Amino acid sequence: MGNPVRSSLRLIATGWLLVRYDALVPRELDPLLPAHARFAARFLRLFAGPQARQGRPGERLAHAFERLGPVAIKLGQLLSTRADMFGARFADDLARLKDRLPPFPTQVAHAQIETSLERPLESVFAEFGEPVAAASIAQAHRARTRDGQQVAVKVLRPGIERQVAKDVDAMRMAAGVVEFLARPARRLEPRAVVETVAHALSLEMDLRLEAAAASELGEIMARDGYMRAPAVHWDGVGRRVMTLEWAQGMPMSDPAALEQPGLDRKALADNIMRGFLAQALDHGAFHADLHEGNLFCAAPAQVIAVDFGIVGRIGPPERRYLAGILWGFLQRDYKRVAEVHFEAGYVPSHHSVEVFAQALRAVGEPVFGRSAREVSMGRLLSQLFEITAQFDMRLRPELVLLQKTMVTVEGVARRVDPDHDLWAAARPVVERWITRELSPINQAKTLFHDLNLAARALTRLAHGPVMPPLAVDVRRWPAPPARVALAFAAVAMALATFVLGWVLHG
Repeated sequence: MGNPVRSSLRLIATGWLLVRYDALVPRELDPLLPAHARFAARFLRLFAGPQARQGRPGERLAHAFERLGPVAIKLGQLLSTRADMFGARFADDLARLKDRLPPFPTQVAHAQIETSLERPLESVFAEFGEPVAAASIAQAHRARTRDGQQVAVKVLRPGIERQVAKDVDAMRMAAGVVEFLARPARRLEPRAVVETVAHALSLEMDLRLEAAAASELGEIMARDGYMRAPAVHWDGVGRRVMTLEWAQGMPMSDPAALEQPGLDRKALADNIMRGFLAQALDHGAFHADLHEGNLFCAAPAQVIAVDFGIVGRIGPPERRYLAGILWGFLQRDYKRVAEVHFEAGYVPSHHSVEVFAQALRAVGEPVFGRSAREVSMGRLLSQLFEITAQFDMRLRPELVLLQKTMVTVEGVARRVDPDHDLWAAARPVVERWITRELSPINQAKTLFHDLNLAARALTRLAHGPVMPPLAVDVRRWPAPPARVALAFAAVAMALATFVLGWVLHG
């Protein structure tokens, strides 16, 4: 935790700035507010500045977010994808936050690059242009390497580390205030959410890590073909600078991108959704900042992702739970969806599986198979929130980025194709995962793995620590009778599972 006085002042300054822009409780909301809330909003509006009279609510909020810094801008990026919840005009007004912030001087970028790479700019780049995009954390320049390749060079904003540190300290204090004043919000784990975001932002401040993420996700995306990532030019990578090949196509934040000749908008929306799900389910690593400013598209349905500062990771158990939940909804098997929630520990065991399944049916049935034009995502999310509150469901910190990215990706796909069907797009990826992971052979492998871990745990209890699984020297590892028996039992059970699966499934 940073300086509490500074964090308190930061929170007060944030509230004051939103009031000055009439973005805390915009005057346009007055007809929807109860009498006491309307009185409080009008009192706050006495302190509004001249900027409060300029533009629509989304425009005023966008200007305020720009003033507040990177963390607020990240929030604005998420809101701008949800035209279905906040209206198309509001979302469009916030869309300017994606990659159209004021750039810093090119001369400053030159100095940043030379300091980070510890060599003259001319030794790496034959040409280096003016900024082509400026975002909350960094800006991008078009350049040409000495061997003639067109590249994009990302450079961190000067002083961004200090700015992010202040924002994170204020977020920590805000989370504490929320937990203290709003007891129902505690189940959302605001402190854990803040720490997850803080960790992601700290990684985003080192572009060497982002280059590694771009390389890793590029390999993952190439296996499925739904998306691709530009190749990394490692000679131009340092702590505050990263160089990638120039992305083909047009940025999806450009309204003209979706009007390209030969573009198949339905296939493009499907590829965006399937690309994300394939990364998360099949590989457990996914691009966690997939808004339009980080996506390029080209005919007929090519998707190129950039900006790999935030990578989400989920382990095999969470992937199994995610696939189980998606598959249950696809099959309209609400009992199974409820069981998965209980097995994962998302819902406390003292609740009824059957009653929770009934609640899930009440949410799922009205929207299943309907187009995006017919479904109010705001109402759906409101219903889900009410249900999870009723069943004491706590937010899992390790799934924060996954949940946030799912919301963002669905919003982007919906903007590309207003009739996009999330479930139809997800079906091939989920079916493939289910077929592979729940086959008899893989079930036998999972059982054998789990039994082997149990055997190691028993051995550790009986004989103290053992070496890690990948560093075991069998000549020095004691083999007591209990361990030998467990090992044989594991092999026998794995073979029995395989044989039984073969008989049942052919």
